[in-house]
Amino acid sequence: MIRDVTPGDYDAITTIYNHYIQHDTSTFEEDTISTDEMARRIKDVEASGFPWLVMEQDGELLGYAYAKAWHVRSAYRFTAEPTVYLAHQHTGAGLATPLYQALFERLRAQQIKQLIAVITLPNPASSRFHDKLGMEKVGHFKDVGFKFGKWMDVGYWQLSL
Repeated sequence: MIRDVTPGDYDAITTIYNHYIQHDTSTFEEDTISTDEMARRIKDVEASGFPWLVMEQDGELLGYAYAKAWHVRSAYRFTAEPTVYLAHQHTGAGLATPLYQALFERLRAQQIKQLIAVITLPNPASSRFHDKLGMEKVGHFKDVGFKFGKWMDVGYWQLSL
């Protein structure tokens, strides 16, 4: 089931995200966050008018997807940055696709015209995933992030809704 986030999801979302902070380069964040901090971030996304969706099965939160403003200037108001995270034990099972597609549909209904996803590179699985969803690589920045003792690139993938 894909649904809107509720406060009862905050702990599970924090656990999912903190795993990536500690073990992965999908986020350049380096210090784990509290559930209170995650709750604040979720509320900020919702207050800005963007959706935050979760995928749940048999009472277990499998993952989440949300979008935020691409930039704060008003001319960018029709462009959003989507994000999707799955609980690490559920990656590779095809769950991110319906979650992202549900997010895209919500954004389309909100008159969002462009999506720009940010991917740490190299990341062949994420690159293939975004390509599969019709996104096109439109930018590549070298050595812009430093995590786990090494420099990393970032790629930008774009989709017109």
